[in-house]
Amino acid sequence: MITTIIFDLGNVLISWKPEEFFDKNGYDKTYKYLVLKEVFKSNEWLQLDNGDFTLDEAVERIAENSTLKKDEIRAVFNLRTKIIFPLAANTILLPELKKHGFKLYFLSNFPDDIFDEIRNKYDFFRHFDGGEISARVKASKPDEKIFRIFLKKHSLKPEECLFIDDTHKNAHSAESLGMKVIHLEDPDMLRSSLQKTLNISL
Repeated sequence: MITTIIFDLGNVLISWKPEEFFDKNGYDKTYKYLVLKEVFKSNEWLQLDNGDFTLDEAVERIAENSTLKKDEIRAVFNLRTKIIFPLAANTILLPELKKHGFKLYFLSNFPDDIFDEIRNKYDFFRHFDGGEISARVKASKPDEKIFRIFLKKHSLKPEECLFIDDTHKNAHSAESLGMKVIHLEDPDMLRSSLQKTLNISL
């Protein structure tokens, strides 16, 4: 029996689509692709999520192999909180799920330096019973380590958990540990996916 629902954040409860942000705000295409390749798709980006580097260290390391200057790279990192916004149609489901008696948690690959700002900015976080980000446990999805740390910390049984993530590898990793999963390829499908999986009305 599912008693607990664990949410990824990016593209489940909050939007994270840098390419769309650059397009909508009129950024030069050459600059956009450069930023996507050399910053957002860099190993340093993943390592920042994993808590291996501070922001300053990540900027320094990216600059070593980038055509972008350090101040340009830092400016890109400063855009993150502007790129992120809540997916209101999904966040409104949280209090509804609480009324059904589910415990709610989040588990996300997320850098430490902006997390508290995001958490304090958006009211929907108050509906969670707890949560964890990768940078603070030094492990990232899909590594099973982060799931094991999370389950132990919150005394959760995997067979009682439903895990929701937009990335197949992450969902598969949770499933291999015994959790029921929703691989949410389209954030607009969250409500219907929850209703179908949990057999409830929302």
